[in-house]
Amino acid sequence: MDGSTSPLFAELLSRCTFPAPGTSVWCAVSGGPDSMALLLLAHAHGLNVNAIHVDHGLRSDSANDVNVIRPITDELNIPLQVHTIALDDGPNVEARARDARYALMPADVMTGHTADDQAETFLINLLRGAASQGLGAMRPGFTRPLLSLRRSETHALCAAVGIVAVDDHTNADPRFLRNRVRAELLPLMADISRRDPTPLLARTADVLRADNDLLDDMARSIDPTDAVALAGAPAPLARRAIRLWLANPYPPDLATIERVLSVARGDTLACDIGENREIRRSKQRLSLRNLG
Repeated sequence: MDGSTSPLFAELLSRCTFPAPGTSVWCAVSGGPDSMALLLLAHAHGLNVNAIHVDHGLRSDSANDVNVIRPITDELNIPLQVHTIALDDGPNVEARARDARYALMPADVMTGHTADDQAETFLINLLRGAASQGLGAMRPGFTRPLLSLRRSETHALCAAVGIVAVDDHTNADPRFLRNRVRAELLPLMADISRRDPTPLLARTADVLRADNDLLDDMARSIDPTDAVALAGAPAPLARRAIRLWLANPYPPDLATIERVLSVARGDTLACDIGENREIRRSKQRLSLRNLG
């Protein structure tokens, strides 16, 4: 089960972005093939692995998922932490489940997202009207070490070591946008283009993320409280400077940013930016004020 000398493990590990062997890490493990592959690869890489599993209670059989995970963690001497929560089905259940799950996990928890998840995230953000920041999708690194692997490879790894992973039927529920992107949009794109779009979409996300990082660095050179500097900067950089300034933690929408630019240009003295706050100009300076 260790797999540290297996050619398959070695090939997959060569494309993972794990920290140095011996590092203590947490792995989020649902019992599906991606997270089980994450667990196996992290252990094979020589990390000091702790596993964490959250049962949202959204499926009638979800309590059985830990029965897939625990035999593997026991065999590999990996501590397993299990949390059970009661989450009601209904609107925004995906987002609510994600928020509830991450609230119980360490901030630097590793997840089993693959290149296929990256392509789906790119398309989801595109459909939601995201700009370059959103189209950069998930940032590679230690917390998402499998982003260069394909979903087919995580499945193959589990099959190679005899793991029958959890088959979560909610992953086929057409209520959820990601499931329709996975089951309908990506296959249609492959049919139209006569190629696998996932590597192309993942590479595009990498390019846009790098572009976005550069533009953010350039925008940080602008003092967003300096009305003259803000009004005189190229509009794309001025908008970014405002976005970075007012992110709390989420950035303001474009309409709010344009109102702030109007204040910087002197078109108006102040503007509302939501949450009972305003931006006001005085002596060529912008200030953020709470109105409550």
